Amino acid sequence: MSILDQLTSGRAPAIVPLTVDQYHRMIAQGILREGDAIELIDGLLVRKDRADQGGDPMSHGPRHASGVKRLQRPFRHLEELGYQLHSQLPVILGGTREPEPDLALLRGSATDFDRRLPEAKDVVAIMEVSDSSLDFDRTTKQRLYAAAAIPVYWIVNLVDGQIEVYQDPNPTTGTYATRTDHRLGQTVKLSLGPGVAIETPVADLIPA
Repeated sequence: MSILDQLTSGRAPAIVPLTVDQYHRMIAQGILREGDAIELIDGLLVRKDRADQGGDPMSHGPRHASGVKRLQRPFRHLEELGYQLHSQLPVILGGTREPEPDLALLRGSATDFDRRLPEAKDVVAIMEVSDSSLDFDRTTKQRLYAAAAIPVYWIVNLVDGQIEVYQDPNPTTGTYATRTDHRLGQTVKLSLGPGVAIETPVADLIPA
């Protein structure tokens, strides 16, 4: 029986989670390389899944990459309104959590993050492009984002060709109260406040 099997069955001592500070020190000391496809999830180092379904799990799949590029396009002009796009870069969500979502929409200017990483309080919305990672994004990632009270979470679901919009987070349960699916032929809207909303066709966000 492997240590992972023993841990999940409760037959091994508890693991000691890494903290965000320890994770940063590992990078600073060269134990981990800056830019490696790794996220800190609940104190564990997890390889980011950016593969297409059936593709090499160690590679960045072309459909996923295309989805990330498409996702950024509707929001680029928001910098003029006091927001920043943060793509595949770290966001600190707690003492043991530093995921790197495919897109985070942040309040503030670029200079606000010159000397610190964004935190949950800076985030307006988080979005993940999901192919082989769909189940993980619907479960673990959703739990992390809801627990951090991220107001809006989108899953660009390449498997089913739809955008899943999760809203009304409950930090206590780590769940969102509302889920709305937007399919091909429909549009999806992100409201940022009075008079500020982005609406885009679902088809523009889903690679063929």
